[in-house]
Parts: sequence; structure tokens; C-alpha cells
Amino acid sequence: MIAASAVAIERRFERRNGGQSVSVRPQHAAPHFADALKVWARIGVTSFGGPAGQIALMHRILVDEKKWIDERTYLLALNFCTLLPGPEAMQLATYAGWRLHGINGGLAAGLLFVLPGACLILALSMLYAAFGSVPLVTALFTGIKAAVLAIVVEALLRISKKSLKDSTEIALAALSFIAIFFLHVPFPVIVLVACVFGYWRGLDAATDVPADSVLPVPHRQTLTTIFLWLAIWIVPLSGVALVFGADSVLAKLAWFFSKLAVVTFGGAYAVLAYMTQDAVQIHGWLKPGEMLDGLGLAETTPGPLILVTEFVGYLAAYRNGGGAPVAMGIAGAAVTLWATFAPSFLFIFAGAPYIERMKSAPRLKSALSAITAAVVGVILNLSLWFALHVIFRR
Repeated sequence: MIAASAVAIERRFERRNGGQSVSVRPQHAAPHFADALKVWARIGVTSFGGPAGQIALMHRILVDEKKWIDERTYLLALNFCTLLPGPEAMQLATYAGWRLHGINGGLAAGLLFVLPGACLILALSMLYAAFGSVPLVTALFTGIKAAVLAIVVEALLRISKKSLKDSTEIALAALSFIAIFFLHVPFPVIVLVACVFGYWRGLDAATDVPADSVLPVPHRQTLTTIFLWLAIWIVPLSGVALVFGADSVLAKLAWFFSKLAVVTFGGAYAVLAYMTQDAVQIHGWLKPGEMLDGLGLAETTPGPLILVTEFVGYLAAYRNGGGAPVAMGIAGAAVTLWATFAPSFLFIFAGAPYIERMKSAPRLKSALSAITAAVVGVILNLSLWFALHVIFRR
């Protein structure tokens, strides 16, 4: 899906420029910060339709309407974000904000992309926890479950068509399905094995990059950024574990979603597959059908689909927090959001100076292709798992 968006934008760019490559540096003056804030807020409240729709929306506003970013830069940034774990569209917005106004711009763009949807999901999670067992509401969500199952199957078909280009990638998808469906291999292990295989497969394609073909990168500044954002990410979550105890549901949420944030390549549906494997089958935070309900809520609100994690965090803490249910649920949602999105800011702010080197990273791209192929098998497992629980209501 993301690859299709990138290809469409690239072809459009080449038609405009006769197939010629141009500089990736911005060609237009940066807007005033206040004007940019209005645009990020506008994107945040209208970003429906999943990552493909959100990427198209940002392209229309940032490239076509405002002309704040040129098309080549936008395409390079999109390719860079597809290499990262986490929500591609939110990371792309963060990069665009960083490109225009540095760290402050990146924070503003990323936060405004997430916050409108996060507030809606929190409100809907509170209503769901309070009234989800009411017969009328139960009947409503039965219809939502069926719709979400159709969406997941459609995503499986679309992603497999784009990702499985040869017999090796088809075999990877089949092996990953066997591993997770029959052998119950954890999702991170599947990602790691696929990454190593893809990297090895890309060794023959590796080429030397001329020293003057890319811009110099500030390594010392990058290390500072990494350590700073690691602290921003980890210290508050460690404080939660110290205050509530390492065995508390809040500490478990902090650890689980931090781990999720760094291994979930392949988009929101890959996140859902791993989250279902652990949150439902291992921790017992949710029932199988409730995961479908959460995805249905995320599909109908603005912001990244990965906000389904907030729904899981709220219900887990609401039911198992040990304190006032609503207060614990809000705390669980906050911990989950922090663990989910803080790493994305780390990835963008640390990696953005290296974006021009992306064009000459065949081993990295090969590793990503292998991971994406493996994710197809994981999403097939998710589709079958959902179908069993929708059809048989288990």
C-alpha cells in the first residue's frame, strides 16, 4: 500500500520533469511556524483512510497546495519512513515538520497528527468499557467485526500483490505463516530471521557510494539526539514501573508496547498481528472479538491506525489496574501512547540527516523486502484468526 503510494508519486514527478532527477533540497522558503501549525492541525483532523490516504492527503497539501516540500524530497522521505518500524504516515509528517522548522516543527507535526485521533479513541474506549456489554451496542459491534474482517482480508490481498514479486518472497510468506500459525513462533523472531535473510540476499547488490554523492552527516549530533530521545522514551516509563511496581499492568504495558514499537515493520496490520498474539492469547487483556472492535474504532477516526494500541492499553488497565477503573484506564492509554510514539520521534530525528543515503542502500532495501514478504504470512494468520472468532463467535 505504501509502496504503491510512493510509485504513484514518483511516476507523477517523472512526468513533470521528463524523467530527470533534481535536488532533494527544498525549493521554497519555509512558512511561518504559526501557519505551519494550522496546516498540521488541519491534517490531524482530516487524516482518515489509513496510511495510503494520509500520505496522499499530505502530498496534496504540502507539495501541491503549499509547495513547502518538493516532490523528490517527499518521495525520499516516504521511502525512508517505510524502512522504519511504526506508523509511516505519522513519521512522514514528523519528517516534514522537521524539514521546515527543525525539532520544534517535527514535534508539532507529529503530535498534531496523532492527538485528534488519540482524544477520540480515548473517549470511545471509555464508552466501550462502560457500555460494551449492552445488547444494542453488542449488536452494533457485530456488524463492525464483519466489516473489519473484510478490511483485513482486502489488506492481505493488496499487500501480497505488491510485496510478493518472486518465488523466494512467496516462500518467505508461506514459512512465516507456518511459523506463527502452527509453531506459535513470536512475531519479533520472524521479523529478525527475515531481516537477516534479506540482508544476506542483498549482499550481491551492494555497491560503493561515492564520497561526494551524499551530504555529510553530523555523527556527534546524531549520537546526542539518540541518547536524548532514548531518555525521553525510557525514563518516564521506568518511573511508571518504579511507582506502580514492575509486575503492575502499567509496567507491563510500557514494556510490551516499547518492544512492539521497535519490531513492528509492515504497518498497522502487522502491529495488530503481534498485539493479538500477546495481548489476547498471552496476557488476556482483551477478548478476541474486542481486538476487532478496537480496530473498527481506529478505522473510523482520524490519525494512524496504530491508535488501536491506545484502545488495548485503556481496557487492559481499566480491568486489571487495581485502582479506580477510569483513572487506571486513562493512565494505561497514556503509557501506551508514550511507548508507541516516542520511538518514532527518535527514529526520525536521528535518521533524518541520513535520508539522502537511502538511495544507495540495497542491502537495507533487500532486508525490508524480506520483512514485508514475511509480514504477508503474518497477516494471513491474523485474517484466519479473526475469521474463526467472527464466524464461530469464540
